[in-house]
Amino acid sequence: MDILTLSFIAGALILGIIAGFMLAGSKLNSTAKKEKENLIKEAEVRAEATKQEKILQAKEKFLQLKTEHDKTIQERNNQIAQIENKLKQKEGDLNKKIEDLNRKDKEAEAIKSQAAQQIEVYKQRHEEVEKGHRKQVEMLEKISGLKAEDAKVQLVESIKNEAKTQAMGYIKDIMDEAKISANKEAKKIVIQTIQRVATETAIENSISVFHIEGDETKGRIIGREGRNIRAIEAATGVEIIVDDTPDAITLSCFDSIRREICRLALHQLVTDGRIHPARIEEVVEKTKKMIEEEIIETGKRTCIDLGIHGLHPELIRMVGRMKYRSSYGQNLLQHSREVANLCGIMASEMGLNPKVAKRAGLLHDIGKVPEDEPELPHALLGMKLAEKYKEKPEVCNAIGAHHDEIEMTSLYSPIIQVCDAISGARPGARREISEQYMKRLKDLEALAMSYEGVEKTYAIQAGRELRVIVASDKVTDGRAEQLAFEISQRIQTEMTYPGQVKVTVIRETRATGFAK
Repeated sequence: MDILTLSFIAGALILGIIAGFMLAGSKLNSTAKKEKENLIKEAEVRAEATKQEKILQAKEKFLQLKTEHDKTIQERNNQIAQIENKLKQKEGDLNKKIEDLNRKDKEAEAIKSQAAQQIEVYKQRHEEVEKGHRKQVEMLEKISGLKAEDAKVQLVESIKNEAKTQAMGYIKDIMDEAKISANKEAKKIVIQTIQRVATETAIENSISVFHIEGDETKGRIIGREGRNIRAIEAATGVEIIVDDTPDAITLSCFDSIRREICRLALHQLVTDGRIHPARIEEVVEKTKKMIEEEIIETGKRTCIDLGIHGLHPELIRMVGRMKYRSSYGQNLLQHSREVANLCGIMASEMGLNPKVAKRAGLLHDIGKVPEDEPELPHALLGMKLAEKYKEKPEVCNAIGAHHDEIEMTSLYSPIIQVCDAISGARPGARREISEQYMKRLKDLEALAMSYEGVEKTYAIQAGRELRVIVASDKVTDGRAEQLAFEISQRIQTEMTYPGQVKVTVIRETRATGFAK
């Protein structure tokens, strides 16, 4: 075949293929249209079903909301009805009260009018009584020859003197009765408290004696050209007195802690045999640390012995420092322990907490042992320290009030004050300068001599009793009792003294006859 024929055949085949494809495409289009129509119908059916379903749901929701709304409206209506009923009831009560008030106002008006009438009657009667009284006074003045004012003054003076005498008698009876009851119990408590506490006598408070063996040891302590003794004094702050006293050296210092450090350091140096400035400084430092540990241990042991727990470590340290302090020659720690024991016993007798009383008694003088020494009375300083370390308010008040520098707010405060006086006033507890003792006796006698009718006065029993001898022609028995009371009150308010002072007024009448 030629090329033209082949081309014709190929073209015919291509046309046939194209016609087949076109026929197939038309068939597919018709099928797709049918499927599309079916899908549209199904979608319309489903949409209609969904629409009906949503409409039903919306109706159900509407009905539910309507029901709830009706219920809420009903509840509100019920509440409004209740409130209306309450308001009506209150309105009725108010109307009743208004009626009662109106009735009471009417009654008050009636009473007021009656009272006004009675007042008028009373005024008239009072004027009549005044007229009668004036007439009687005029008649009495004519009869007695005295004016009313003069008679009144005489009557007042006589009544005053009589009342004063009777009052002194009543005061004496009341004081005797009080002494029989209250004083008996107070003495019983105080005596039982004192008897149950062991006591110690006063100690020296400014010097210590260090015993040595021979003058050779003295020379070694002094050192070449005195360098050792100067080093010891510089390191400890204690004055070392080396004199002709055999086998003894005197250590002088008002700080007993420094004095004890010096004594222990000297003992260690003499025992060791090596005494030179470098060694002295080393031993003194070790001794200071040892004393500090001993102070803390002493404070802890004291608290354990007294049954006191929960004390702040700094307060425990201050309690330990009391061992090396003294007050009027009395060791401060022993004094504080004694006061604590006295307070515990006395608080038990009075039905109070003995642990709180012991705590306050032990801490009452901590204001005497601080290291910085501020310018405050020791009672107030001790109170501030106790407050700083979270002690109880009654403990702080007892510390601050035991010298009457603040007001007492609890029963523990007078107990601490009394026990402090008991511990300090017993014989041997504290030393007293003789000049002060003599001055107090003279002041007692001079105070009693200042009264009219007093002839002689004698202070006896170390100033614990004052005998007053009065003139029998100038002082009556009633005046003698009054004089004893007045002198005791002045001593109590104007003088400072330990314990109590008994005032005895002696009035005697002597009749003398001679047989010849």
